[in-house]
Amino acid sequence: METTWFGHSNFRIAHEGTTILIDPFFIGNPAAPISHKEIEAVDLILVTHDHTDHVGQSLELAVRHDAEVVAIFDVIQSLIPQGLPESLGVGMNIGGTIERCGVKIKMVQAAHSAANGSATGFILTFGDGRCIYYSGDTGLFGDMALFAEFHDIDTAFLPIGDRFTMGPDEAAYACSLLKCNKVVPMHWGTWPILTKNLESFEAALTERAPGTEIVRVEIGKTAEF
Repeated sequence: METTWFGHSNFRIAHEGTTILIDPFFIGNPAAPISHKEIEAVDLILVTHDHTDHVGQSLELAVRHDAEVVAIFDVIQSLIPQGLPESLGVGMNIGGTIERCGVKIKMVQAAHSAANGSATGFILTFGDGRCIYYSGDTGLFGDMALFAEFHDIDTAFLPIGDRFTMGPDEAAYACSLLKCNKVVPMHWGTWPILTKNLESFEAALTERAPGTEIVRVEIGKTAEF
């Protein structure tokens, strides 16, 4: 599995021949190392919620690459009048599961706001059984423990930036609830008001979830899990 971080909460995940973009925020993202026009291929685009720094360039990328956009129903309905072909809009809702490109995509709740519908996260299960939890923007909530009851989560992608999401300590505690093997911190360092480094998260992780390994993904670099 290959993961590339384009800054903030913008990730590309490639596994078993499928390339997925999640929250592809490029324009206005001071950490983005490339333009969205440089993305060469994408099969699926997942959008957690419709804040600008998450929906990003989903519409443009979907049209250019003929890629389906998976998001909560209300977000899909808001994108269609903007030019998203109905055939590329895959609306769903919290608790539901669909399968695309051999990947089971479960939509789960997130404790955050949204302009349309609700903020969400995704649990992705690939054909080889590998499981990823991508939380989107969220605060800490106890029902994360239920995700671990139904899924064997290999890697969690969690925000640590504070102010608009969980901070480092809460994100570390979330790892203990999720029982994840690895964690990729996101939504930090993009702007001065967010957590600026990983030191506090690493310290909290040692205390709260010592069994979870932090994965340092450098912006613009591809990490292999």
